[in-house]
Amino acid sequence: MRRAGLPERPAEIQPPRAIERLHERLARGLYSLAWLLATPLALVYLAWRARRQPAYLERIGERLGFHPRRDDEAPLIWVHAVSVGETRAAQPLVRALLERYPGHRLLLTHMTPTGLETGRELFGAFMAPTAGTSDATSRVAQALLPWDQPFAIRRFLRAWRPALGIVVETELWPNLVAVSRAAGVPLALVNARLSERSLRKGSRWRWLMRPALAGLAGVFAQTEADAGRIRELGRTDVRVFGNMKFDVAPAQKLEVLGHVWRLGLLAAGGDLAHRPVVLAASTRDGEEALILDAWQAWRARQASDDDPSVVRPRAAMRWPPLLAIVPRHPQRFDEVGREIASRGLRMVRRSSWGGAEPPEADRGAEVVLGDSMGEMFAYYALADVAIVGGSLLPFGGQNLIEACAAGVPVVVGPHTFNFEAAAEQAIAENAALRAPHAAAALREALEIVADPLRRQSLGEHALAFAARHRGATARTVAALAPLISGERER
Repeated sequence: MRRAGLPERPAEIQPPRAIERLHERLARGLYSLAWLLATPLALVYLAWRARRQPAYLERIGERLGFHPRRDDEAPLIWVHAVSVGETRAAQPLVRALLERYPGHRLLLTHMTPTGLETGRELFGAFMAPTAGTSDATSRVAQALLPWDQPFAIRRFLRAWRPALGIVVETELWPNLVAVSRAAGVPLALVNARLSERSLRKGSRWRWLMRPALAGLAGVFAQTEADAGRIRELGRTDVRVFGNMKFDVAPAQKLEVLGHVWRLGLLAAGGDLAHRPVVLAASTRDGEEALILDAWQAWRARQASDDDPSVVRPRAAMRWPPLLAIVPRHPQRFDEVGREIASRGLRMVRRSSWGGAEPPEADRGAEVVLGDSMGEMFAYYALADVAIVGGSLLPFGGQNLIEACAAGVPVVVGPHTFNFEAAAEQAIAENAALRAPHAAAALREALEIVADPLRRQSLGEHALAFAARHRGATARTVAALAPLISGERER
């Protein structure tokens, strides 16, 4: 009871930021509990995925944080690239770090078997001879990143002892950031991108996303639009460096391989020598059927001499174009092969060639199924024009920058939100064309191959576009320097 004459003590008001921290701690606690309860379901999911990709049942211990302890004392830079696209995007960064820091080792982590496979294809020369092992002489090691459970992340960090973690593009896990920060491991998000769709999802989970972004040692975005969306989630000091995918250069051996394929499939002379190649690159589920429907409809109309709407080959092009289809995911190779075969089309598969050059029996094929990994630049070297997959249906689009870097005319569909800035820039700079649907994309591609001068012009614009936007890797490496012990940014 208050004494008479004494003023009433005002009630203590808890600072709003303290309430926010409480909400964030509760949210992460519930999130961690949900992960713990969901672990059996996650294991069932791996078994289900293993029906088509047996590699999903390998290295399960690593997903729970059980990694062999490394026995060397060299400082370690850890780069996380979730799957194929991120691993390819990380290629120039990994090579730049290896060159700039010869006394450091690198750990490359992934979440998918295809990510592991791509990493070994790109950096196998720097790795131990046996996959899944590490030794003191190898510069690059590989592992699966654990699921986002605190105990698993702690075990992972104790085993590898990284000096710095680098996350490529979009993989932002709340416990990964919190546990790394508590362990004294700075974590940077590089080549960061955030679509409007991801922003809406992040806003719904702001109690998890806001502290995760705040816990990062640096955030380096691809574009101002990406940076703006990240700032909306609460991280204000975002720097814009461009897209590292522009720094991925075609490997010369793959370009040579593509030209060898072209000679083998199209022959050195005769009618086949003038046959153009239309490539459907990195196609996703359902897109192959749309392309094949359009292809067969065009072939049927071509047979009718009185159809004025048909794009017809020039006189020198006595054979119809060759269609090459390269599915994005290897587990779909056989499925797509069955789709092509069911239509009665004469198909050849890259995997059947064994050596580099296709056999003479494969000349005159109607469709090539690109059922191989790590050879996309060879397929671009084979092609006269590329329809970039993932954009014909709402998957967000695959990497059109690689096609531009190879100097191939590019056609994209209406759905490019994963490469929004790059796609719009390419279209504005006459390096790519957009079509509203698959049939229109195929028609655009056929019109390009029917006009050699236009094809050459579009290819030159694509090369110039790719060259003009390089440099993000150098800017990123310079910005990471202060986070690497003993060096200042320069």
